[in-house]
Amino acid sequence: MSLDVSPTLLSQAESGEVSEVDFVDTVRRSLPYAYEMISGLTVQLEHTSALFVDNTTPPASEAERGQLLRAMASNAIRASLERHFGVHLAFQNCHRVAVFRTDVDTSAARGVFTSIRGQLLNQSPVLRDC
Repeated sequence: MSLDVSPTLLSQAESGEVSEVDFVDTVRRSLPYAYEMISGLTVQLEHTSALFVDNTTPPASEAERGQLLRAMASNAIRASLERHFGVHLAFQNCHRVAVFRTDVDTSAARGVFTSIRGQLLNQSPVLRDC
């Protein structure tokens, strides 16, 4: 299961729309490693003029890796986190998350990061088990 959904939030979802604030809070509580990584990268981005910042450190555990994969693989989670943090997210392998600015055009930089070439250049024997 990706998220630990409270009975109250599940009831809201069953009867209609759910607050994105409540959804993001559920993501924060359910996937703390992924949430904190994106939060930390967003803070780093705010203190630089770079178009993006990224994480290159593999997770310390398979549980953390699983959290990150679940967050990045879900369109709903990923889009909500992008809106919550005001960034564009990109993902490579099983841990390399990047946060891109939204206040300038970063499409070229995102294109390079998410390209086939970018993916291949980010491979190493250490990452093959992820």
